Amino acid sequence: MFEGDPTATAPMTPIASPPPVRRSGGIPAGRLIALGLLAFALAALSGRVDLSAIVSAARSYVDQAAPATRTNTSSTETAAVAAVKDVVTRANQAQAQAYTRNDPTVMRATATDSYYQELVQTNQSLQQSGVQSIALVGLDWVDATVSGTTAHAVTNETWRTTYSDGSVADSTDRNEYTLVLQSGAWKISADVQPTTRVITPGTGTGTTPTVTQPGTPASVTSSSSNWSGYAASGGTFTSVTATWTVPTVSATSPGADATWVGIGGLQSRDLLQAGTQAMVDGSGVAYTAWIEMLPQSSRDVPLSVTAGDSVTVTITQQSGNDWLIAMKNNSTGGTYNVTVQYSSSNSSAEWVQEAPSVGRGLISLDQFGTLQFNAASAVRDGKAMSLAALGAKAITMINGQGQAIAQPSTIGSDGSSFTVARTDATSTPQSGGRRRRP
Repeated sequence: MFEGDPTATAPMTPIASPPPVRRSGGIPAGRLIALGLLAFALAALSGRVDLSAIVSAARSYVDQAAPATRTNTSSTETAAVAAVKDVVTRANQAQAQAYTRNDPTVMRATATDSYYQELVQTNQSLQQSGVQSIALVGLDWVDATVSGTTAHAVTNETWRTTYSDGSVADSTDRNEYTLVLQSGAWKISADVQPTTRVITPGTGTGTTPTVTQPGTPASVTSSSSNWSGYAASGGTFTSVTATWTVPTVSATSPGADATWVGIGGLQSRDLLQAGTQAMVDGSGVAYTAWIEMLPQSSRDVPLSVTAGDSVTVTITQQSGNDWLIAMKNNSTGGTYNVTVQYSSSNSSAEWVQEAPSVGRGLISLDQFGTLQFNAASAVRDGKAMSLAALGAKAITMINGQGQAIAQPSTIGSDGSSFTVARTDATSTPQSGGRRRRP
C-alpha cells in the first residue's frame, strides 16, 4: 500500500535472479583415453589411421553419453513467489476499489483480519481528511522471498491522491510487506514504509512564513514533512518523558495534530510512542489519547483529554522487551498505565508535534496555535538527562513548498522546556509521514 513522501527516492531496479548452476555432463577422462587407444589400434590393424574419423567417433560418443543440463531452480518456490506478488497487486487494486465504491469488503480476501481492520480505518480517515479518490499508477518490484508459511515482498509504489478541493498529489514510496499463509492462501499481515520517517538536514526553500513564537525560534538544522520538536540520539535510551498542555485547536478547517514522546524511530524502523491527538472534522474537534508500537497500528486508550489539560507521558523499559507506558491527565487526575512487549533498538528519544498520516498520505496539520512542552528528559546509558544535556536537535516541519508550518523554539533556560508554534503557511494534505492513523 502507499504512503507518499515528497523526498522519496526513485524506484529501485528489481534484483536479478542469479544464473542457474550448470553441472558437467561429460564422461570421465580415463574412458576417453581408452576409447582413443582402441580406435588407434583398430586403425593400425587395417593399415590406415584416419584421425578425423577418430575425433568424430569420440565426439559422437560424448554427445550420446552426456546427460541434459540441470538447474537448481525450484518450480514450487517460483510459483509461491508469483502467488505472493499477485496478492500484493490485487490488494492494492482492492483498496482503491473499496474507496471508490465505499465498500471495504473487497479488501478482505487479501488481508489478515487485523490488517483488514487497519485498512478499513485508513479509508475512513482518508474520507474525513478530504480525499476524493486514490489510484495506483505505478508499481516496481524490488524483491520477494518465501520461507515456509511466511513471505516478504518489497515494492516501490506510485499513488495518485485527488482531494475534494481539486488538488492532486503523486508520490512514490518503498513498501515492505509481510504475508502469511492462511488456509492455503497468502494474505498481507503488515506493510511498512521505512523511508517515511526520514528527517533531512537543511532548510526549506519557500517564502518565510509568519509565526508568533513565544520563545526564540530554533535554527533549522533538520526538517521533516510531518515532525516538529526535538530528538536525541547517540547511546542507549531506556526512558523518555514530558509534560505538555493539550492545545486548543481551531475547528474552522479539517486537520489533525498528534503530540507524543517516543523511543526509537529517528533512524530506525522501530518506534514505541504514546501521546494525545486532536482531530477536526465536520462535527468539531475530537481529543484522544493513544499508544503505538510500529509496525502495528495506533490504538486509542481510555484516558479522557481535552483542550487545556496538562498531560504527562512516560515510557520506561522495565527489563528485556517489557515496557511500561504511563499516562496521566494532571488536570483531572485520570491515569492510564500498561505494560507492553516490544523489541526496540533503544537508539533515540523524541518529543514531537506531528501531522498524523494515514495509508495514503498526511492529513493537513490543524491550527493548534502554540504547544508547550515541559520537563522533557530521557534516560541515556543509565543516566537521566535533560534535553540540553542530551544535545537534542530541533526539527522543523515543512510543507511541499519548503515553508515551515510548525517551528520549535530553542530549549528554555531550564534545559527541559520548549514550544512548537504553528505558522500561517498552508498545510495541504500531502504525501509522506508515518503510518499513524488518526
